[in-house]
Amino acid sequence: MSEIATELSARSRLLRPTAVNSILAEVAQLRRQGRRLVSLLRGEPDLPTPAHIVEAACRALREGRTHYPDNRGEPALREAVAEKLLRENGVAYDPGSEVLVTGGATFGLWAALTATLNEGEQVLLPEPIYDAYTPVIRLAGGRIRPVRARLAGGRYGLTGEDLEAAWNPAVKLLLLNTPWNPTGTVLTRDELASVAAFAERRNLIVASDEIYEAITYDGRIHISPAALGEEIRQRTILINSLSKTYAMTGWRIGYAAAPRPILEAMFLVLQQSSRGPATFVQDAAVAALRGPREPVEAMRAEYERRRRLVAERLDGAGGARLIQPEGGFFALLDVRALNRPSEEIRRGLLEDHGVVVVHGAAYGPAGEGTLRISFAAGGPTLETGLVRLREGLDHLAG
Repeated sequence: MSEIATELSARSRLLRPTAVNSILAEVAQLRRQGRRLVSLLRGEPDLPTPAHIVEAACRALREGRTHYPDNRGEPALREAVAEKLLRENGVAYDPGSEVLVTGGATFGLWAALTATLNEGEQVLLPEPIYDAYTPVIRLAGGRIRPVRARLAGGRYGLTGEDLEAAWNPAVKLLLLNTPWNPTGTVLTRDELASVAAFAERRNLIVASDEIYEAITYDGRIHISPAALGEEIRQRTILINSLSKTYAMTGWRIGYAAAPRPILEAMFLVLQQSSRGPATFVQDAAVAALRGPREPVEAMRAEYERRRRLVAERLDGAGGARLIQPEGGFFALLDVRALNRPSEEIRRGLLEDHGVVVVHGAAYGPAGEGTLRISFAAGGPTLETGLVRLREGLDHLAG
């Protein structure tokens, strides 16, 4: 009998566990040893999904909405998405041909990259950046062209000049995330205008991940690049989900909007990969998008309260400096004063002080010297985690 082939594909060998999954494995092992850990790790809201959304799903189940959905997404949901994009983002899309319902933003990004990238084409990726983007780009055949963001005036910024310096003729696409994980930056209209002008000049596609759009602070407003003019709209793939805005992470429901030719190619990718989110989940998403905004504002206000708590408790800890987030529910803590690699600091905080965070180097070289703190969970988890984090940083500094 011949030996069964066990060699894995070259593409699969490009993949590595994400930083969060690697750290979660460490955490699980320590907990099996009896360690009591507090996690400030994940972007997992601890707030409940609003009741009217849950009831919409239950009602749909009672009505038998449990069969195959429309593969593009249920028409009512695509219409609700188009209404939302016009109402809140100021950009018009045809629900019949320019909106696609996806299993979360991750699948929307996968479909976008697979539909647009040829093997070996490059993607401009500002750093520091959410590390899970990297394997999706590689799986789609793309190569990463990092753009080191500038830390100035207490925030990370990005302009067309920064992108121009990293550009080369092999670049096909720019991936943006605003509000920006992990930096907390909400790109301003001027910054986005500069980025859009660059994309137009270099004839690039822009994939815009906007999942934190509803969570902004100090009067800042999320702006979608697609809203800046018709030319940039024609080259933008807008990707979003309901996970963060409505505390619906486990529902796995998202959407993409793009000009028809791009969206049709994305739909072909989706056809080969997924039947789409469950019908009753899509009905719940309609209730979310067309429902009252008060629950969304209440959640945003709670995250803002937690953001203030993070700033108050960590100010000056071990000589660290907080990079105040403008949006989202992550904060970067500048720990360069400790003169140690961020991975070493993270591991020391985990093993010696029982608090779980992410090392900034996981988000690219531009993130080295920082730690990412999540305040997606509040209450005793956040209170205890911040106490342990401050004690650990002070200990490391001493």
